Amino acid sequence: MDWSPILISMKTASLSIFITFFIGLFAAWAVVSLKNETLKVICDGILTLPLVLPPTVAGFFLLYLFGVKRPIGQFFIEYFSVKIAFSWTATVLAAVTMSFPLMYRSARGAFEQVDRNLVAAARTLGMSEWAIFRKVLFANATPGIFKVGGVLAFARGLGEFGATAMIAGNIAGKTRTLPMAVYSEVAAGNMDAAYSYVAIIVVIAFISVVLMNWGALVRSRKF
Repeated sequence: MDWSPILISMKTASLSIFITFFIGLFAAWAVVSLKNETLKVICDGILTLPLVLPPTVAGFFLLYLFGVKRPIGQFFIEYFSVKIAFSWTATVLAAVTMSFPLMYRSARGAFEQVDRNLVAAARTLGMSEWAIFRKVLFANATPGIFKVGGVLAFARGLGEFGATAMIAGNIAGKTRTLPMAVYSEVAAGNMDAAYSYVAIIVVIAFISVVLMNWGALVRSRKF
């Protein structure tokens, strides 16, 4: 069995969850802080869109933006000598795009469960918005953010297929992640290798669900 898809998937998922965690966290904070409900609904719809779009459609948009002949893709090639499309970077980009809504919505839900009286009291004491975020919102929403949002986003990034196929391709030893490896082995008739890759994905997915349920239990006891 070729171990490169496992290594590529783990590297991709690890970097993508690091990026997704911070982007999703601050996006959730920004949306929760909005006073205009109409604007909040619009922003939430835009940020959640990758969750409801078919992954191949999301990958199409990524390819449209970061392809070698597209403005953003050409910008990175010209100024940084970095080709994004059909590279390992593209697998991370696809994973971040598809896992971001899960991190964002989990963080937003956790923030909205924090007692608003605590936030009001912090403002009365003269705390800055950044201090309120760190010491009140984030501190009280930690279980939902880490053990639910973080786990789900990591698992989603690890299992991403459609968007990865569009923007990164299926290049052996370079962009072939675990889901892509399963597809390739089945297409080639190598069922034994496919079974091995599937078993690895199932084990990781099961562990993710257990951690998510444990995180939800901890959060329910806390609140």
